[in-house]
Amino acid sequence: MDIKPLFALGGVLIAAMTSEFNDQVTSIALVDINGALGISHDSGTWIESLYVSAEIVGMAISPWLLMTFTLRRWTLFAIALCGASSVLIPFSPNIEAIYALRLLQGLAGGMIIPLLMTTALRILTPNIRLYGLAVYALTATFIPALASTVAALWADIVGWRFVFLQTIPLCSVAGVLVWYCLHQDQPRYERFRMLDWRGALLLVIGAGALSTMLYQGDRLDWFNSRLICVLALVSAVAIPLLLLNEWFHPLPLLKLQMLGRRNFAYGVLGLFTFVVISQSGSTVPLRYLQQVQGYRPLQSNLITLEIAALQLVMLPAMALLLNYKRVDARVVSLVGLGLVLASCIGSAFLTVYWNRDQFYVWQLLQAVGQPMVIMPLLMMSTNTVASPAEGPYASALVNTSRAVAEAAGAWLLALIDRWRNALHSDRIIDQAGQDRWRVIQSNGVLPQYPPPLMSDGQLRVPNSLQAFSHAVEQQVTILSTSDTFLILGALAVFLMVVVMTLPVRTMPPRIHFAKP
Repeated sequence: MDIKPLFALGGVLIAAMTSEFNDQVTSIALVDINGALGISHDSGTWIESLYVSAEIVGMAISPWLLMTFTLRRWTLFAIALCGASSVLIPFSPNIEAIYALRLLQGLAGGMIIPLLMTTALRILTPNIRLYGLAVYALTATFIPALASTVAALWADIVGWRFVFLQTIPLCSVAGVLVWYCLHQDQPRYERFRMLDWRGALLLVIGAGALSTMLYQGDRLDWFNSRLICVLALVSAVAIPLLLLNEWFHPLPLLKLQMLGRRNFAYGVLGLFTFVVISQSGSTVPLRYLQQVQGYRPLQSNLITLEIAALQLVMLPAMALLLNYKRVDARVVSLVGLGLVLASCIGSAFLTVYWNRDQFYVWQLLQAVGQPMVIMPLLMMSTNTVASPAEGPYASALVNTSRAVAEAAGAWLLALIDRWRNALHSDRIIDQAGQDRWRVIQSNGVLPQYPPPLMSDGQLRVPNSLQAFSHAVEQQVTILSTSDTFLILGALAVFLMVVVMTLPVRTMPPRIHFAKP
């Protein structure tokens, strides 16, 4: 067997890891990056927002362009763009240059991720396809969990610039492997005669408006902001027009007709929901430890490193398990979702006394459950791809939904914070006020009013009041974090219902694609 294609797949995997690190590691280390570059919090939010907007566009257009320029040439271009845009960010002269480079970085990252699935579907035979899907699954489970460890290494030990400079060795190795090991096809430039330029334009406008609205809406107070209202209107018009255009275009960017296949529709919907749920395994615990316990990434990374390490064992194990004819992928998915649900419910009982140690057991359930969900999902959806020519179209739909899910996940977490924080804060302060008034009535002593002033005319705030304010903020964060875990658990229940109703049973690829 020729092993060169396997090395080529390894090169694309390294490139995909690099693009995921550009996204996840930058998000975790954003406070340090903002401080080093002198960027305010509001300006820093655009560093994440612009990346995700460009990533959605890149994931949608990359499969169409790789069929035109060939897989090898397009992969090398995406790797080069990823490396160049990342390396220049620490040396940018102003915030505008950072925004422009971040857009290019997101576009390159979005281009690379679909190439991994396309390469796996193209070069791997049905007998080993499941192991290729396990390689792709690393980008959805392993790399996001590993990101906190990498962020801790760069931000707390080496230096914040390496958040971006890490791409130099990774992209170099990826480019060499792809250059020497990936077969060169004949380009098909005649496809430009049927270029879906309307779809591309509507995609940039609609996806950019939607993702920006989801990321910036909470900060700008949603529909009390004129910008958010305009973005909502633009996305409400552009996205339906995009779907209509893609349905009737003879050579579309997104082949929506594939959603008529039940298992493929489940793959798109399931991956979208899974990406949102998987926030419970990384973002939410880290946020709690940072806000309540004051942890740095270096102190909190072990709870997500547990998930990352187990993926290296669980993903190949799931590929081996699903290769047996008697194993129903839907049952495996239900068991995995049950473990994720148990993790969410268990984590919802957190208190002010919880630290890193209390999360280990529940993170273990996440680490086992996530690959049991993602591997059956990928197998059921890719088994519907009847020919290699459909591979890029399948990759475009699956990965575009995944990119949109990242923006939707950020929106959901912000919405829960806003909604539940206000509710818990009002209740705690109201209850404290009632208890204080009962004490005053029982003692017959009224508080001094107006409150005493210091010599400089400033209001004197007693230390006890400062401690009370801190305790309220701490308790509000704990209660809203608990609610977040419960809501993510509800999404796991929703996905369990989808698994039981939408997909149909399918055989392992070695049997499904066997010649009659």
